[in-house]
Amino acid sequence: MLIKTNYFCTKNSLKRIFFIFFISVCFGSCIRINLFEKQAAIPGQEWYYSNVPKFTFHIDDTASLYNVYIVLRHSDLYNYNNIWLRIGSDSPVDSVHYQNINIQLANDSKGWSGTGMDDIYEVRKNISAGPLSFKKPGDYTFSIAQIMRENPLKYILNIGVRVEKVKL
Repeated sequence: MLIKTNYFCTKNSLKRIFFIFFISVCFGSCIRINLFEKQAAIPGQEWYYSNVPKFTFHIDDTASLYNVYIVLRHSDLYNYNNIWLRIGSDSPVDSVHYQNINIQLANDSKGWSGTGMDDIYEVRKNISAGPLSFKKPGDYTFSIAQIMRENPLKYILNIGVRVEKVKL
């Protein structure tokens, strides 16, 4: 005896299985990661001294250690192999503290650092020698200014801050 299978029934079953698989993958990959990342666009790719983006995030867990990164996107038309930044940090404990940092964006042997797509490169650099601890819960604000000799500094697309909890 020949048993006919309903083509539409098996096709719909496969669609349901695929849909359930797709949803489970989406929700499984959307596990909350404890970090902060925000970027500010640089208008016209010209970063003026007066444009000082600020990034505020909240810390509750003072027992953990954190890595703080500067995230910078630039065009391959950028004229220098580095960038000098003035990082300001304001916390619930202290007044504003400033730190000048030099971020290498390229070298002669390897070219641009970071990841690139077409003519845009993104660089993430840790701003401290090791993980940081935040001593008091509350809002923390980082400000970033460019302190290069050129004003405006051309071909900078975005600047931002990323804060990650160190996994032990």
